[in-house]
Amino acid sequence: MSTPRVVVVMGVAGTGKTTIGPLLAARLGVPYAEGDDFHPAANIARMTSGVPLTDEDRLPWLDAIGAWADRRAGLGGVVACSALKRSYRDRLRAAAPGVVFVHLTGDRALIAERMARRRGHFMPTALLDSQFAALQPLQPDEAGVEVDVAGSPEQIAGRAATALEALPEPAP
Repeated sequence: MSTPRVVVVMGVAGTGKTTIGPLLAARLGVPYAEGDDFHPAANIARMTSGVPLTDEDRLPWLDAIGAWADRRAGLGGVVACSALKRSYRDRLRAAAPGVVFVHLTGDRALIAERMARRRGHFMPTALLDSQFAALQPLQPDEAGVEVDVAGSPEQIAGRAATALEALPEPAP
C-alpha cells in the first residue's frame, strides 16, 4: 500500500480487535484508536448490565469513529470497531470513504474461551450469541479482508498486514 489507509478491525466481541489493532497499526506505521473509547457512557452502562445495544444506540458511536477515520484520511490509522452489520460499515464508509475492513473471524468456541479469560472488560460472554446473530460478514463489494483468529496475536496481525497489502489501491 503506497497511500496509508484507514483500517477498521472488525468482528464480534472476543475476536481480539483490541489486541490485534495496535499490533497491526505498529506494522503499518500508523496510529491506533480503540473503538470502545468512542462509546457514550450510556452504551457502556447498557452492555455492562448485559443489555445488547440497539442500532439507534450505536449511531453516535459509529459517527464518532467515522469522524476519526475521516480525519485520518490519507494519513492512515487503525481503529477497532465491531462493525457487525453492513449498515454500520456503510455509515463508516459514508463518513470516511476510503476505509478498509479487517474482519477477524473464528470458531465460536475459541472466541467464547478467549472472552471468558479476559478481565476488566464491560462486554459479558452472555452477549456473544447476540453478536453472532447480528453479524453480517463482509460482502464482495466491500473493501476488506477476512483473517482467522487462530494463532498468536503476532501471527494474526501479520496475516492481516499481508492481506491488506494484496488489496488493490483505491481509485483516485
